[in-house]
Amino acid sequence: MIQDIYPSTLKNEYKAYPLREEDSVLVFSDEGKLIAGEAEGRMIFYTGRGLREKKTEYLFSVDDRRFFLLAEDSGSTEKYGKDNFSAYEIREIRDRFAGQDDLNVFVAFTAYHLWKWYRDNRYCGKCGKPLIPDPVERALRCPECGNMIYPRINPAVIVGVTKGDTILITRYRRGYRHNALIAGFTEIGETLEETVKREVMEETGVPVKNIRYYKSQPWGMAQDLLAGFFCDAEEGSGIHMDENELKYAEWVRREDIVLQPNNLSLTNEMMRVFKEGLI
Repeated sequence: MIQDIYPSTLKNEYKAYPLREEDSVLVFSDEGKLIAGEAEGRMIFYTGRGLREKKTEYLFSVDDRRFFLLAEDSGSTEKYGKDNFSAYEIREIRDRFAGQDDLNVFVAFTAYHLWKWYRDNRYCGKCGKPLIPDPVERALRCPECGNMIYPRINPAVIVGVTKGDTILITRYRRGYRHNALIAGFTEIGETLEETVKREVMEETGVPVKNIRYYKSQPWGMAQDLLAGFFCDAEEGSGIHMDENELKYAEWVRREDIVLQPNNLSLTNEMMRVFKEGLI
């Protein structure tokens, strides 16, 4: 999955590091496109060389590599363009570089998560004054009223609903085009297990039981933390698909499951382990 970067290690604790020439700087356009280069199937980021006079924020490290965010408005994608650099939608990065440069795909997704948080939180929600980065922790602080804003993380579930040797495979009405499982966000007052029951019922009309946790995954593209669960369909339950959400929902036998084109997602791993009889 996208976070499986072993033997590398993510170090996400906040440090007030100064930008060095050798450090990587991720530059996003105002529309959220990552401006990056490409060489032999790998992404190339900007470095501190030439950007040390710009306002940057330290993001995280992977092993000894430090990654920063260009923290001032980047304007048009041409402003920081150079030979072999292009502006990529975050979804394009997944399709273009997955399988060739998974570590930098993870870097891009995680940096996007923080870029969006910084962009969406410029003013205090209590008093309206401009926020400033806290010097001690990953937070934005209001110098007027002391309000503290921390990075947003949205809890969501991925659900593998099984019935014997079949699993409930879906495809979304809009957006991602490949096979998927039931997914949805946790609402106020819900446990994750209650989210599983509600989302499966809302999208397919299938009541479920025997809910069991599988694994979790950060998904910076949508600021999510995904929790994967398997569960069993109640006996005699039929599919009543929500056509506003899905364009396909069917019971599919293990051997007939068509996996996604890359191995980045928790959804794909859950489909794969069921297909291979590992669960």
